Amino acid sequence: MMRLSRPDIAEYFLKVASVVAERSTCRRHHVGAVAVRDKHILATGYNGAPAGMKDCLELGCLRDELGIPSGQRQETCRGIHAEQNVIIQASLHGVSLEGCTIYATHTSCILCAKMLANAKIKRYVSFGRYNDEAFIDLFKEAGIEVDIRKRPPSKITFLD
Repeated sequence: MMRLSRPDIAEYFLKVASVVAERSTCRRHHVGAVAVRDKHILATGYNGAPAGMKDCLELGCLRDELGIPSGQRQETCRGIHAEQNVIIQASLHGVSLEGCTIYATHTSCILCAKMLANAKIKRYVSFGRYNDEAFIDLFKEAGIEVDIRKRPPSKITFLD
């Protein structure tokens, strides 16, 4: 019988965040986030337009049209970041994120970092880099542990 290697818990939830990111409607980055406490998923979020509104896949990307570089002037985008959506989804379902870990496909922008600090998360795990490093000092000051890992393998092993 073949012995399979089992992903560690961080790799597992980073893979889940990667699948969540597939729902993104952003033309630049597909970002996914998963809020986890005690190895249980509390909420998920991906970047895209507000629910029920036209998204960038349909309308095009205003940031591209205006030549705005990644990591700058986020207010120009109609999309909501994955971390913002994970906070919103948790609140809609009455779930506190206090003490949880966020697993995300990209590091946080400074706006999302402020929100996550106020949500009192304890840890942020990611493998991709967003073009904004300001979150590092903010998380350090807030006592939020940051763990940047290598990208997990995209292969899913099935035992049929």
